[in-house]
Amino acid sequence: MICSIAGDVFVFHQDNAPVHRARDTVELLRCETPQLIIPDMWPANNRDLNPTDYYIWDMMQKHVYQSATHELHQRLVETWDEFQHRAIDDAINQWQKRLEACIHADGGHFEHLL
Repeated sequence: MICSIAGDVFVFHQDNAPVHRARDTVELLRCETPQLIIPDMWPANNRDLNPTDYYIWDMMQKHVYQSATHELHQRLVETWDEFQHRAIDDAINQWQKRLEACIHADGGHFEHLL
């Protein structure tokens, strides 16, 4: 099925999320994708290895900023002026809980633990 979409020459790369590491998922991917990089061989959540993160978003950001820098700056200033300090306090108050969840997840993704 994947070959019918991507053609014969491709390397399947996934982000190593827990659902992607499930035994049945890995087995299906091994059968369907000859160039599969198995989850154990790929660092989890590594943005430096994700083309979308290290190149595409940067390229899009440069384009957007190039055409809308002044308007964006004005909106940021207005938003900051309207920003409620309570939101900062709320974020700081969550920090201890987030640190504990990060430790519990051994430094991995922990949003689901909150």
